[in-house]
Amino acid sequence: MSAGEPGSVVRRMLLGSQLRRLREARGITREAAGYSIRASESKISRMELGRVSFKTRDVEDLLTLYGITDEQERTSLLSLAREANVAGWWHSYSDVLPSWFPTYVGLEGAAALIRAYEVQFVHGLLQTEAYARAVVRRGMKGASEADVERRVGVRLERQKYLVDENAPDVHIVLDEAALRRPYGDREVMRGQLQHLIEISERPNVRLQIMPFGFGGHSGESGAFTILSFPDSDLSDVVYLEQLTSALYLDKREDVTQYEKALKELQQDSPGPDESRDLLRGLLQLS
Repeated sequence: MSAGEPGSVVRRMLLGSQLRRLREARGITREAAGYSIRASESKISRMELGRVSFKTRDVEDLLTLYGITDEQERTSLLSLAREANVAGWWHSYSDVLPSWFPTYVGLEGAAALIRAYEVQFVHGLLQTEAYARAVVRRGMKGASEADVERRVGVRLERQKYLVDENAPDVHIVLDEAALRRPYGDREVMRGQLQHLIEISERPNVRLQIMPFGFGGHSGESGAFTILSFPDSDLSDVVYLEQLTSALYLDKREDVTQYEKALKELQQDSPGPDESRDLLRGLLQLS
């Protein structure tokens, strides 16, 4: 699977949303749907949210329950179910990734627009290899060098999204704190600053720096990422990473609050050209 192709995570979400629409159109409860496939109401809920894999037999039974008899429509949905169970490229790295992160990688790879605010370190899509290695070593204390390199490999693989022919638009606001906090030695940080200057010139990348001088701002709750997808059936998703888990928010009211916060961050930060000047200034000081 190439870096630009939607992953199984997104296919599960697409299939789940279509099954939910079919069920609701027939006025069938989740409980009744679950009973038809010998499963619980919560299992149907997880299927409709794309949180679990799909058994072909379950999908066939649900389509029958929902009155879908058209062979072409059934074939299309069953094909989507099979594709949804195909592991993405990141599956082979599951031994060195937190349990919640493969879902994010799948969503990120299918997004048409990635918007983010980062305060602790440079966003993973914009990290140099040397900087990424320093970040991973800090986060995986005691890990073998081989495991560190595999985790760095995932980050570098993700970065191929930025130069893919179907590359997403990426709008990132970096807090100046992320640029002042050293990961690695002086040369690593200089290389990272230079890379940010260069990659911010890409037409699909909009990079802004929130300077210390601004004071308090709308990013006070910490880092977050908003993922938007080309398929209108998929709602935007807010990703919040925590110490031992992650949250994926897709309720419209939640997403709206984060979109508002990011919009204010973008408005309050210097524009891309001024942000590049700020980066050049930091590079001269480093």
